[in-house]
Amino acid sequence: MSEKVLHYNQPALQGALQIPGDKSVSHRSIMLGSIAKGVTTVEGFLLGDDCLDTIACFKKLGVEIHVEGTNVKIESPGIDGWSEPSEVLYTGNSGTTTRLMLGILSGTNVHVIMTGDSSIAKRPMKRVVEPLRLMKADIRGRADGQYTPLAIQGTTLQGIDYKMPVASAQVKSAILLAGLRAQGTTIVREEVVSRDHTERMLQQFGVQVDVADGVVTLEGQQQLTATHVTVPGDISSAAFFLGAGAIVPNSEIVLKNVGINPTRDGIIDVLRAMDANIEVHINDEAVMEPTASIHISTSTLQGTTIDGALIPRLIDEIPLIALLATQAQGRTVIKDAEELKVKETDRIQAVVDELKKLGATIEATHDGMIIEGPTPLHGAKLQSYGDHRIGMMNAIAALLTEGAVTIDDVDCIAISYPAFFEHIDQLMK
Repeated sequence: MSEKVLHYNQPALQGALQIPGDKSVSHRSIMLGSIAKGVTTVEGFLLGDDCLDTIACFKKLGVEIHVEGTNVKIESPGIDGWSEPSEVLYTGNSGTTTRLMLGILSGTNVHVIMTGDSSIAKRPMKRVVEPLRLMKADIRGRADGQYTPLAIQGTTLQGIDYKMPVASAQVKSAILLAGLRAQGTTIVREEVVSRDHTERMLQQFGVQVDVADGVVTLEGQQQLTATHVTVPGDISSAAFFLGAGAIVPNSEIVLKNVGINPTRDGIIDVLRAMDANIEVHINDEAVMEPTASIHISTSTLQGTTIDGALIPRLIDEIPLIALLATQAQGRTVIKDAEELKVKETDRIQAVVDELKKLGATIEATHDGMIIEGPTPLHGAKLQSYGDHRIGMMNAIAALLTEGAVTIDDVDCIAISYPAFFEHIDQLMK
C-alpha cells in the first residue's frame, strides 16, 4: 500500500486532456469479443487494473488476447470452444468482471471457480445469483452464493421475465448475457433505467435486442459476430477533472472524446444545475456510444438536490459531487443513493468521514448526505479505503487545501485511471 503527500498550493489548471477509455465499455468489449468466434479489435481500451483482470480471466478460458498500447486484438474460438480452466479465475477488485461473468459462464460447458480481492469478498453477489438460478444456473458459493468464492457449473439455461428490484446495470447485464445462451426469451424490466452499455454493444456484435420503455427483450441462442469496438473516454473519470475545473480558481479545462451515453451523463446535468461554466460540444450522436468535447472553467457553484432517476446516471460520481458541494453556495442534498453502501466500500460513510477531516460541513443520511457550503478546506491525512473513486476525490480536494494532504493506498486509483496524477501535473504546467 503506497502513501502520497500532495501539497499543490492551489494551482490554476489549464489545458486539454484525452480521458482514458471507459471502464464499463472496455470490460464488455473483452467479454463479447471472447464470446464471438473470430477476431475482434478494440481501440481506446482502458489499461486499468480491473480491465486487465478481465483479460486475464478470458485468457485462462483459452481466448487469445493481445494488447498493444490501448489497442486490443481478441482471437476467440467462440464460447463453445472455450477450455475449462485449471486455475481459479481471479477478478481482482472488479464487481463488473465478477457479476457479468456469472451470467456468461452459467450457460457454457465448463466448470469455473471465481474469486477476487478482499473488497470483492464483501460485495453482494446474491442479487445476480438469484435471477440466474431462476434461469436454472448452477452457482454455489459462500453464504449460499452471497459472496465469493463462487463455483459455476455451466448448464442449459431457460429464459426468464425478470423485474429488477434495484437499478443495477451489472445485474441486468448478467441476466442478458446468460439469456444469450438460454432457451426461449429473456426479458428484463426496469423501473429506473440503468446504464445500457451491454444492450448497445450486443447490437454492435449483431445480436437482436429490443429496448422500449425500460423493458429489454432478448431471444436466446443468438450468435455474436466479431467486430471492431471503439471505446470512448470514461465520463466517470472525466468527472473528477470537470469538478476540478469548476472549483479550482483561475482554471479552464477541455476534456476530449468523453462518452456521453444518456444513461451515464448525469454529472453534466448536476454541473448545470449548480450553475457551472460548462459547454458540451457533441462529436457524433449517431455512433453506438456518443462522445463530446467538454469545456469547464472556474465557477460560482450553487447547492442543489440530487435524487430519484438521476442517481443511477451518476452513482460513481457522487464522491466528486459531494466535494463540489463543499464549495457551493448553500445546501446540497443527495438522496436515494443507498447503492453507494455496497460499492468498493460504503461510499456514503467514506465520503462523509474524509471530507469532515478536511473541514467540510457534511452529514450522512440513511440514503445519502447533506452538505453545507461553501467551506474552506485544510490539509489532513486521508484514507482511500482501497476505493479508486474515494482516492481521486481526496486528490482533487488537495488542489484546494492550503496545507498538505496525505492519502494512503493511492495505487487503487490505477483501477480506473492509471495516468491520473500525470494528468493533474499536465494541467499545472
